[in-house]
Amino acid sequence: MKFLYKTGIHIYALAIRLASLFNPKARMAIKGRKNWTKNLSKKIETNSRYIWLHCASLGEFEQGRPVIEEIKKQYPQYRIILTFFSPSGYEIRKNYPLADIVSYLPFDTPRNAKKFLKIVQPEKAFFIKYEFWHFYISELQKQGIPVYLISGIFREGQHFFKNNAWGRWYKKMLFRFKHFFVQNKKSAELLSSIGVNNFTVSGDTRFDRVAAIAAAAKEIPAVEKFRGQSKLIIAGSTWKPDEELLAAFINNTSNVKMIVAPHEVSAANINRLKQMLKKPAQLFSNIQNNVPGECQVLIIDSIGVLSSLYRYGDVAYIGGGFGVGIHNILEAATYGLPVIFGPNYSKFKEAVDLAERGGAYAIHNQNELNTTFKSLLENPENLKNSAAVCKKYVEKNTGATSVIIKKVFNKQHSLAH
Repeated sequence: MKFLYKTGIHIYALAIRLASLFNPKARMAIKGRKNWTKNLSKKIETNSRYIWLHCASLGEFEQGRPVIEEIKKQYPQYRIILTFFSPSGYEIRKNYPLADIVSYLPFDTPRNAKKFLKIVQPEKAFFIKYEFWHFYISELQKQGIPVYLISGIFREGQHFFKNNAWGRWYKKMLFRFKHFFVQNKKSAELLSSIGVNNFTVSGDTRFDRVAAIAAAAKEIPAVEKFRGQSKLIIAGSTWKPDEELLAAFINNTSNVKMIVAPHEVSAANINRLKQMLKKPAQLFSNIQNNVPGECQVLIIDSIGVLSSLYRYGDVAYIGGGFGVGIHNILEAATYGLPVIFGPNYSKFKEAVDLAERGGAYAIHNQNELNTTFKSLLENPENLKNSAAVCKKYVEKNTGATSVIIKKVFNKQHSLAH
């Protein structure tokens, strides 16, 4: 099995190299890993104490971020090395100030794992959510470096829980972890069912992150002026299928305003979105404090402001649900905004939870979107109830970071499962 895994990694690395000839994202992944040994060695400070956090991409970074912040606050003697697998995470967070080193994770081969750990020599390692790289995890165990999983979530369909040769081999990886901090009881039950009992149901660290974001949200006077006395929909991280539905709704609505923050902010995509709108629209970069009175739609053509926009909204629509899966709904929920999204949300615990509780709504088509918006925006009681569900849900689920720090750094003798 090890041979098959190793072969698969080499084939995958080769495929990325071939794809880099015509795919910009693959090109960044290869370029970013070029001469990694030399580049990493230059950045490492001899005699410093390192903690290593690894994330697949940007979403996992948001789960690891509260832990980094707390380590830096409580244990400033440690330096942080942050690694990403994906260019979409690395490129956006390569200058993250609380990480002393930000790097791509070299491909998971025995040689790379040994070299990486020899250079970094971390005292502890944290993998976020569902990153399981066999050779890195094996080498960490061999060297006696404790490795923890943060905000882990397990499902029955994963290899670990299958009773076949591949599943049994994958399962062994779990026994190399020092401790699992999982999001829910179901994950804990699955681990327990295969004899893994070193877990704590701590919840999802993203709740701590969004609560901190809300507490430090920036005021945006232009958006407040744009909103005026109107009901305001904030549509965040939208894709084309989302935008087609949203445009059709707002084009036939007069007494509601909308802010659209597309996932892709390229000029071509922004122009495409503008052409879909029949109502007066402005780009965020153009308005400053001068908001035309007739403007009904505001298009966000920059990144980094979305999390602060939700404070001004009444209802949120989160994109991605007509593709591989929805984007972060917690940033909106923490402000008490009811959340609407497309049908592909079942892998997101918070979306399932809020849909069951009446704080979130999944829609499949134009009619369902129109009906849901009207039900919330034209019925104050519905809006109030849904908003309360969302706010309470976030408040109830904060605290995972504190649990992790206490357990990892032995600030108390024991924590019950």
